[in-house]
Amino acid sequence: MITRLDLRGRALSARDLLTVLPRPELGVEDATHLVAPILEAVRVEGAAALRSYGEKFDGVRPEHLRVPAAAMQAALDALEPALRSALEESISRVRTVHAAQRPADFVVEVAPGATVRQRWIPVRRVGLYAPGGLAVYPSSVIMNVVAAQEAGVGGLAVASPPQASNGGLPNPTILAACALLGVDEVYAVGGAQAVAMFAYGALGSEPQDGDHLCDPVDVVTGPGNVFVAAAKRLVRGVVGIDSEAGPTEIAVLADDTADPDHVAADLLSQAEHDPLAASVLVTDSLALADAVEGRVTARAAATKHVERVRTALGGPQSAIVLVDDLAQGLAVVNAYGAEHLEIQTRDAAQVADQVTSAGAIFVGPYSPVPLGDYMAGSNHVLPTGGCAHFSSGLGVHTYVRAVQVIEYDQPALAVIADQIVAFADAEDLPAHGEAIRARGV
Repeated sequence: MITRLDLRGRALSARDLLTVLPRPELGVEDATHLVAPILEAVRVEGAAALRSYGEKFDGVRPEHLRVPAAAMQAALDALEPALRSALEESISRVRTVHAAQRPADFVVEVAPGATVRQRWIPVRRVGLYAPGGLAVYPSSVIMNVVAAQEAGVGGLAVASPPQASNGGLPNPTILAACALLGVDEVYAVGGAQAVAMFAYGALGSEPQDGDHLCDPVDVVTGPGNVFVAAAKRLVRGVVGIDSEAGPTEIAVLADDTADPDHVAADLLSQAEHDPLAASVLVTDSLALADAVEGRVTARAAATKHVERVRTALGGPQSAIVLVDDLAQGLAVVNAYGAEHLEIQTRDAAQVADQVTSAGAIFVGPYSPVPLGDYMAGSNHVLPTGGCAHFSSGLGVHTYVRAVQVIEYDQPALAVIADQIVAFADAEDLPAHGEAIRARGV
């Protein structure tokens, strides 16, 4: 079901590893050509295009693109008590971690009378996406909303695909999670079209929309499929984005101390998300590889989403990678840059400290990826497709900007006036120097 890639005895550079490691055949670059017309249609046609795409992609033409307040409250009232308790516990843990992420302002006195301050300012308004295609993710609502709230963002809007089974509104659990978090601006819009709505805003097309259905935002965040990731790539620059969080990935770096059933269960846990999900085991133990392969086959046959899992595990994006030793294994996972990386080895914490590229790292046998999906307190909106080489997971930092405030008095400016003028003359920008001299220094 899952292929093997044997790298033993091969000296591979970082460049070589990028070419041989498993990746999905349909990448974000391919999908951009498919979503570009969707973005343009939403930009020009607004709510009319959103309804048409809801009908085309989600099988329902939403009457209410913005979810009525009564529907939000009804969803919360109907929430099963055990699930409500789980959502509330997740919110509490995620809020605790993200409150600690708030960066601190600082003031530096460069010289007497010369100060530079740095302030962290939240963006004005954000658009938060919660997927709702093959699965429904109230957990993603929590991850997006709590991080933005802890950053101090004033305006929050959530979008999630309309569901034919819910009268064209998003899944009731999504709506209930929004209500628990105090978010009242929620849209029944999915996929690339939701990203376009947030980036460009959308005019109304029916009376219930009003003249303006949705105002543009400053930042769009949230996970999604490859088409959502492609849309985020295309609007980057019009708005900020978190990262290209496309189809999920798990890599497990394991040695002969790992429990093969644990590893197999964890590989399946991500494979059930999407046929394009990637599940990768990197190990120096042939015995473990054999055992995991057997357990994967057995577990896949018994799981609910068996066809989805088999497609993901059998795709070019999934593999068991054999390496000579742990050092080569670290080189492989650092080159791969997985969204989720589990370390199931001896001295797992020390091995984890040697990882340089991963969205999030899960250490030891009792820190599986689903813990981070729901209850760890960390954020599960993470970079995929190798973007962990240069991107961070979602957090408070996603929604704030650093602004420097410079304040010099006249004596402080006079001390360095000649040096500034020398710089300006060297760059043939005499008006720069004249702006200094105009102050009598």
